[in-house]
Amino acid sequence: MATERTLAILKPDCVRKELVGEVLRRIQDAGFQVRAMKMLTMSKTEAEGFYAVHEDKPFFDDLTDFMSSGPCVPVVLEKENAIDDFRSLIGATDPDEAADGTIRSDFADSIEQNIVHGSDSPENGRQEASYFFPEHEIVANT
Repeated sequence: MATERTLAILKPDCVRKELVGEVLRRIQDAGFQVRAMKMLTMSKTEAEGFYAVHEDKPFFDDLTDFMSSGPCVPVVLEKENAIDDFRSLIGATDPDEAADGTIRSDFADSIEQNIVHGSDSPENGRQEASYFFPEHEIVANT
């Protein structure tokens, strides 16, 4: 199986709750390799650009308001089967439906403020990573 790349975003609620270290520890304990990471605050326009795929959905404005409400931490991760493994690690989008022991089950307050974003396909993982990181900023497996 080939190594896949995924983008995680530790969302503003994760940063506000001071859970960045704990969430990163869980990610690394699950075998993911961190290839790039930074902290930033997205503008409303940047959040709208990142989530453009959802622009016709009723939650788009609330989502982009939330994602631009404070600092977040985009992280490029690599691992075999990264997409499925990461989505299993973080749990369902709605923390009330997330399996016990997942990041969202343990830390998220709501479907809107659910601690972490994870890419849903290998193609989106690479595309989403490139939204925050030019390829030369992503450290290769050494």
